[in-house]
Amino acid sequence: MISSALGVWNYWVVFLLMMIGLFLVIGRQNFLKKIVGLTIFQTSVFLLYITFGKIKGGTPPILNNINETIYSNPLPHVLILTAIVVGVATTALGLSLVLRINSEYGSIEEEDISAQDLVDYHDQIETSKTVSIKFKK
Repeated sequence: MISSALGVWNYWVVFLLMMIGLFLVIGRQNFLKKIVGLTIFQTSVFLLYITFGKIKGGTPPILNNINETIYSNPLPHVLILTAIVVGVATTALGLSLVLRINSEYGSIEEEDISAQDLVDYHDQIETSKTVSIKFKK
């Protein structure tokens, strides 16, 4: 039983990384930690796809004089290369949004930003009430 569990160690690594990433996204209120969690989760998905594409004893699908019949599937590797580029771009966009939020609100904590928005919303309502009362007189 233990040997069969150790035989799929890469799946355990993928599962562990997924849970760490999911915990960071759901359990933290800091936007920077959420982006790090998304990146970790995305990396675990990359590892999962690469694991699916590898065949034990398989060779790369390169034509040569050796008559090998077992080839590893190159499609997951190619798709993951594309996904890595998209992931880097998405992470860069998320980090730039975090910088913009920090410059606007002075914090990247979700609770602080929500509290500031609530205060701004109530100030806006009070201002509109004051303006409407002045125009009615």
